[in-house]
Amino acid sequence: MAIKTVGVLGCGLMGAGIAQVSAAAGYTTIVREVEDGFLKKGLGRIEKFLAGGVEKGKVTPEEKDRTLGNLTSTTKLEDLKDCDIVIEAIIENVEEKAKVFAAVEAVVGEQTILCSNTSSLCITELAAKTKRPDRFAGLHFFNPVPLMKLVEVIRALTTSDETYRTVFAFAQSLGKEPITAPDKPGFIVNRLLVPYLLDAIRSYDHGLGTVEDIDKGMKLGTGYPMGPFTLLDFVGLDTTYYIANIMFEEYREPAYAPPPLLKRMVLAGRLGMKSGQGFYKY
Repeated sequence: MAIKTVGVLGCGLMGAGIAQVSAAAGYTTIVREVEDGFLKKGLGRIEKFLAGGVEKGKVTPEEKDRTLGNLTSTTKLEDLKDCDIVIEAIIENVEEKAKVFAAVEAVVGEQTILCSNTSSLCITELAAKTKRPDRFAGLHFFNPVPLMKLVEVIRALTTSDETYRTVFAFAQSLGKEPITAPDKPGFIVNRLLVPYLLDAIRSYDHGLGTVEDIDKGMKLGTGYPMGPFTLLDFVGLDTTYYIANIMFEEYREPAYAPPPLLKRMVLAGRLGMKSGQGFYKY
């Protein structure tokens, strides 16, 4: 099916980024939030990013205007009625996602494809809570969405071949490099990344080295763009803790178990950059 109009549920960090790349790719894009304040903050983030791109010469003024012209915002789900695909990027909670998908299904057409940007939840479970499990898939973007090229495309057991092909091609049309990931917690990237981050915390806690030296060692010794603790602070320690718990619940392997230090830092509110302190102070 041809996709012309894109709906995005949520205008937070991920939702705003998804809406931006969709609008930049030429799609009529409608981003929906529950409150005007959330929309204002998310749209402000998009405008700031595009303005910065113009200043750096990476985005032309015309491209900025065209992107913003393709983008509209709303607090009404009914405004998504003409969307060909709706991408959900709200809180990582199965029941909350199920509620919003049910509300969306009440207004969109029967051919509309639904996607979730979840980084950890079961796509088949989410699909089963809709009336269109064959037209449901995972579309996992990475932060920051406008800069990160990768998108993981996840098939539920019920996802039709046509839906899979359409979603994969849609990701490519955004200028992204999609890969097909299994419907298992962590998909591909987090399945490999999260144990590495958790092991870095355990190693630091056991005296392997300082936070700074471990980060420097992984950057200069392996060519990683940032060390594990810088990345943890960027992603959010609470986010990592949440994903790790879901993965451990599924696999029951020690590699996925959140270290006690991570749990205590989350309880203390040291969540990383967004709270002003994690493994580093900001």
